[in-house]
Amino acid sequence: MTRILANDGMEAAAIEMLEKAGFTVDTNNIAQADLAEALKNYDAITVRSATKIRKELIDACPNLKLIGRGGVGMDNIDVEYARAKGIRVVNTPAASSVSVAEMVFAHIFSVARNLAESNRLMPVKGTTDFSAIKKSSKGVELKGKTLGVIGFGRIGQETAKIAFGLGMEVFAYDPYVSEAELYLHLGATAGNQRIKIPVRTVSKDEVLKKADFISLHVPFSEGDKPVIGAEEMAKMKKGSGIINCARGGAVSEEDLMASMAAGHIAYAGLDVFAKEPPVDDRILKVKGVSLSAHVGGSTNEAQENIGAELAEKIIDFFQS
Repeated sequence: MTRILANDGMEAAAIEMLEKAGFTVDTNNIAQADLAEALKNYDAITVRSATKIRKELIDACPNLKLIGRGGVGMDNIDVEYARAKGIRVVNTPAASSVSVAEMVFAHIFSVARNLAESNRLMPVKGTTDFSAIKKSSKGVELKGKTLGVIGFGRIGQETAKIAFGLGMEVFAYDPYVSEAELYLHLGATAGNQRIKIPVRTVSKDEVLKKADFISLHVPFSEGDKPVIGAEEMAKMKKGSGIINCARGGAVSEEDLMASMAAGHIAYAGLDVFAKEPPVDDRILKVKGVSLSAHVGGSTNEAQENIGAELAEKIIDFFQS
């Protein structure tokens, strides 16, 4: 019987799918240091962000046939090495796209209307003293503003759809995508119409120079050069904002703090951090920063979709 270790957990519905297909699923979390020995008893492992599947672990488990990542990025897996060893590596790129895109705009709305600052001030100032809060809460409308999207895959495109729905202009950059056709669904009350919006990508420099807000949707591994650092921030508009719901480190936190302190970058929305939890908590205290704890894809709907997509890929691989 095929045994699967879901080391970072798995949705109950996905476990049921796998068990009905004849698999045994173990959801007991095994510490990273003990995985090499424990994995000798399994044919496959599924992970989220916590568990790392590196070269040494792959070498220690020659029986391993599949590694599944519940989510989009696979920077915690040595993907090419695993595939070179004949191990199938799968992820779930479509499952959480909408949830992450909505989180991007949760942060954009938060910083555009200074909600994060208001939430910090109101319990301190008290409900009868609104004057200081009103001064700190002067916001901007998003209609007519420009969203820059760096990385125009599934999540980047879902993010762009929301922007178009709000009346924003979109400039997208992706070295692997030259154009895309986006479809806005208007819903049952509008006769389930779909509006097609063709989008051609532009240069990274054009995105940096024209955007009022930039959202990142890119892979990133520790040791890589930040996608947005001091050089890129200097090219951005004064008073613009950066949203990172992609990968910690893709935006240089040091450079971001320096740019915000200098009054150049005005806003930031961060769901991910270079170190999680952050070792240096200064970025958590900067005025104009909206924060969440790496939960961009953590909606009920996304988790169900992730589990179902992962289960389907596991079943397809082992039964084919």
